[in-house]
Amino acid sequence: MSFWEYLDYRRDYVIFESGQHAMLVGLAVLIASVLGVAVGALVWRDPRASAVAVGATSGLFTLPSLALMTLLLPLLGLGWGTSLTALVIYSLLPIVRNTVAGLRAVDPAMVEVARGMGLGPVQTLLRIELPLAWPVILAGIRVATQVVMGIAAIAAYVAGPGLGNRIFTGLQRLGSANSLNDALAGTLGVVVLALLFDAGFVVLRRVTTPRGVRA
Repeated sequence: MSFWEYLDYRRDYVIFESGQHAMLVGLAVLIASVLGVAVGALVWRDPRASAVAVGATSGLFTLPSLALMTLLLPLLGLGWGTSLTALVIYSLLPIVRNTVAGLRAVDPAMVEVARGMGLGPVQTLLRIELPLAWPVILAGIRVATQVVMGIAAIAAYVAGPGLGNRIFTGLQRLGSANSLNDALAGTLGVVVLALLFDAGFVVLRRVTTPRGVRA
């Protein structure tokens, strides 16, 4: 059958796997954002600590995805646990790095004004520094999302959810009926999800960035 006939026939499966893929990526990026921003906010003032944090997440980022998932298998088993943990690990580098860069780019004069108004270090961080650094932090989260969108497809190797199962099924059955359609549906599904997530970040940046900070 043609690709469009295949999509009509397998529509429910493709939609279900797309939803799983989006949920896996969204949850991983959410967890990594909380962890990454927290780490960045803790270390950005100390050059040595920030270098260690960025270096550590960079080292984890360079690990091959299949190797990392294989290492996690004995601890977390097949499925969601290993898949989610691996994606969180791969998401950390751009978020930590951009959090540090964004906070360092805040105008010191703004911080002095906040302190002159009686705000403590924590209040200054939450009310002044993080909002001003938010566009840079959000850019890191956006990059992390695009990175793990593709890696999430490899999670099918460890019985993870998502469109990777459609791709792997097609590749394993290459030459048989609809094998190419399976692989193509999974691949195009990942591309469409990546574009939708990216569009969502454009809207999120517009909505959450203070007017005075918008470029």
